[in-house]
Amino acid sequence: MENQTTTTKIALKWGAILGIVFIIFNTTMLVLGIQDSVNWLLYLLLGIGIYLSMNNYKTENQGYLSFGEGLGTGTMVSAISGLLVSAFSYVYMTFIDPTVTEQLLKRAELEMERKGYSDEQIEQALEYSKMFMSPSVLFVISIISVIFIGFILSLAIAAFVKKDKTIFE
Repeated sequence: MENQTTTTKIALKWGAILGIVFIIFNTTMLVLGIQDSVNWLLYLLLGIGIYLSMNNYKTENQGYLSFGEGLGTGTMVSAISGLLVSAFSYVYMTFIDPTVTEQLLKRAELEMERKGYSDEQIEQALEYSKMFMSPSVLFVISIISVIFIGFILSLAIAAFVKKDKTIFE
């Protein structure tokens, strides 16, 4: 009996690969202190990972991929990679380097001062930011964000990668 390819099998593979790539990328950017300036690269990596996963499924499925299969695969890849990188970030911020939150807030404060915000505006913005900067809240927000962005990218990529079976094939 043939070993059937499933979207879940492909998504687990590519989600894990992409999650590891994100972890390495994020850790490198944190160590170098330049994570804010290269965030767009994460979207590019996500798009590439989604495309590769859809292409992998299509190859293993005799060259066919429906729009729904592509959308499902891409969204699952996003969810799995988002879960992995969010879990790593939580562990990193909680146990490895708990000062990350303080460093991010300090950078935000310096940026607001550079832009000419008043002390009152800076204080208010930092208080608001602190509510969303805890590792637990960032864990949830990160997963939701990666899934949402991955879903949008999957919509576009699946539209181009799909190849439905025709009646005559």
